[in-house]
Amino acid sequence: MADIFDEREKAQEVKYKLDEEQRFKAEARRNKMLGRWAAQHMGLDEDQYDAYATEVVRVDLTEPGVMDVLRKVARDFAERGVDIGEDEILAELNRLYPLALAEITGEYLDALDGDHGRTGD
Repeated sequence: MADIFDEREKAQEVKYKLDEEQRFKAEARRNKMLGRWAAQHMGLDEDQYDAYATEVVRVDLTEPGVMDVLRKVARDFAERGVDIGEDEILAELNRLYPLALAEITGEYLDALDGDHGRTGD
C-alpha cells in the first residue's frame, strides 16, 4: 500500500517539475515574441529584432512577474516616441503566452530530463 502512495507522490512531483519547466520556457518564449513585436513597432532592423528580443528575455530574470518586462518595453517605446501604452503591452503579453505555451508543449512532448521518467513501470 505504501508503494502505491510513494508512486503517486513521485508522479505528482514529476508532473509538477515538468509543468514548471514548461511554464518557464513558455514565459521566456513569450518574452522573446514580445521583444520581436516591440522591435517591429520601434522600427528596428530585422537584424536587431533578435538582439532586442534577447534583452527582453534577460530583463525578465531580474524579478518575479512581468512588471520588469512591461517597464522595459514601455520605457523603450517612450524613448522612441512609440504611442503604445502599458495596457496594450500587457494585452500583448497575455495574447502571446498561450501561443508560446502551445509551441513549447509541442516541442517537448517527451520528458525533459531523467527526472521525468515514467512511474509505475
